[in-house]
Amino acid sequence: APHRPPALSGLASRGGGGCGAAGGRMTDTRRRVKVYTLNEDRQWDDRGTGHVSSCYVERLKGMSLLVRAESDGSLLLESKINPNTAYQKQQDTLIVWSEAENYDLALSFQEKAGCDEIWEKICQVQGKDPSVDITQDLVDESEEERFDDMSSPGLELPSCELSRLEEIAELVASSLPSPLRREKLALALENEGYIKKLLEIFHVCEDLENIEGLHHLYEIIKGIFLLNRTALFEVMFSEECIMDVIGCLEYDPSLSQSRKHREFLTKTAKFKEVIPISDPELKQKIHQTYRVQYIQDMVLPTPSVFEENMLSTLHSFIFFNKVEIVGMLQEDEKFLTDLFAQLTDEATDEEKRQELVNFLKEFCAFSQTLQPQNRDAFFKTLSNMGILPALEVILGMDDAQVRSAATDIFSYLVEYNPSMVREFVMQEAQQNDDDILLINLIIEHMICDTDPELGGAVLLMGLLRTLVDPENMLATANKTEKTEFLGFFYKHCMHVLTAPLLANTTEDKPSKDDFQTAQLLALILELLTFCVEHHTYHIKNYIINKDILRRVLVLMASKHAFLALCALRFKRKIIGLKDEFYNRYIMKSFLFEPVVKAFLNNGSRYNLMNSAIIEMFEFIRVVSAK
Repeated sequence: APHRPPALSGLASRGGGGCGAAGGRMTDTRRRVKVYTLNEDRQWDDRGTGHVSSCYVERLKGMSLLVRAESDGSLLLESKINPNTAYQKQQDTLIVWSEAENYDLALSFQEKAGCDEIWEKICQVQGKDPSVDITQDLVDESEEERFDDMSSPGLELPSCELSRLEEIAELVASSLPSPLRREKLALALENEGYIKKLLEIFHVCEDLENIEGLHHLYEIIKGIFLLNRTALFEVMFSEECIMDVIGCLEYDPSLSQSRKHREFLTKTAKFKEVIPISDPELKQKIHQTYRVQYIQDMVLPTPSVFEENMLSTLHSFIFFNKVEIVGMLQEDEKFLTDLFAQLTDEATDEEKRQELVNFLKEFCAFSQTLQPQNRDAFFKTLSNMGILPALEVILGMDDAQVRSAATDIFSYLVEYNPSMVREFVMQEAQQNDDDILLINLIIEHMICDTDPELGGAVLLMGLLRTLVDPENMLATANKTEKTEFLGFFYKHCMHVLTAPLLANTTEDKPSKDDFQTAQLLALILELLTFCVEHHTYHIKNYIINKDILRRVLVLMASKHAFLALCALRFKRKIIGLKDEFYNRYIMKSFLFEPVVKAFLNNGSRYNLMNSAIIEMFEFIRVVSAK
């Protein structure tokens, strides 16, 4: 079950479909909801925003919940209110239930009033009092267990005293295997404010250095985590309790020495406000998320296969917190304006700029938890704030770390919305020289990568490939992005990409043939081969006018087999097109000669080069015969 819904209050209200034949429009926001489903990775997927209603559905033979999309009125959800399904209400604005064994659903309401109305409808169908937070006991165990439990309606907790810690630990451990006992234990802990009492005893144990008591508290708190209960997490992760909860988890009985998690969080881990955050709720949410993530990643022992699902609520708590943080930062225009102003200001010192870029990179990484439409709005906001001109300024700077972080941010933008990046680079080409265009800066960084393995260059080549891929280009009624962008790319950028190739192939063999140069040329050839396959006349004109194939075939003489094979693959791709213009160009310029020479130099060795050349001539023979 999730912790809390992403904030819906910031979304503008638009009408949505109602129930019944008329499908009347609803103008109020009370029934406005987001529909979430839990995926295989135990993450919540956003299925869309719409308006919820309840009515009798003939086909399902019962009262049902319907959600119609606010965008087009289509049906996002049609779910019969099953008399035996356990529905849970959490946080006043969230209703969660399971449709089938592995299919969990959640409705996140914009307003508490709407949530209460639908909750009453569900309780009405199931004959329950709407004051409950869960409509059914989660019963999974055998009939015998069920019969035993029916005779004891609640779970009696021992009084919270130091002398009874062992008894409490045993009770928690014995309750975990049974879903019904877990449920009863959770309710008892909630109703009696038990967690705060346990944390008071924790202070006493630490003061007395009572190691046995601290070991029992570790087992108790770890067990409470495995109850997977949002209401308990609310208490444990509150400002006043969270550090004590982490303290309890320092005393693992299986370790000879206690861990110093609190010391790390208070002294080593420093919270840096690169731009002051004025909203205290947001600041508190960031602290809380960092600490809960720390608990999940570092403090709690790695869960066994059986415990994995028991921590699903913890994952959801972090997930929805991140969604909320991104939303709150996104709406704070002053914060984002200051961020981008300082990023691009020449007066900003290098250390500060590095912190700003790292923050922006982390901000973009957080956005990966958002659903597609929310991520769309997120990147739109960043685009409106001028993220691309800012990246252009940063990529032109000398600091390698800052440039590396800027490249990571650029990769988020390209992967999410290549069209937005293409539109920007085409617009800036009208005002700037070719050498400072964003796309050319990216090519320059690729060419100048100092890493012997060219890790950065490989990443950048992938981004360039995405940008020049016609498959993700849009076509509208009056213009096509493909024609415009490829026209721009071949005019302003292609000469920068091919410069290392042309500089290295002026003679009969490569002028530089070290491993790093060979790797870079192989990457460039890979992209050019992709262009041959996807760009038709743009690349054809470029290859024939600049005599590119002749230059590429010089690399057949490289001592690096992988580069020679890249050159051959480039030529094979051209021949495979069976294009008359290419064929005439190859014959007129005697461009089989370097291939035949490489074949003869390979001698009698039966290797990949030998096979690839024979395959190419066999292809030509078969095509000619036809």
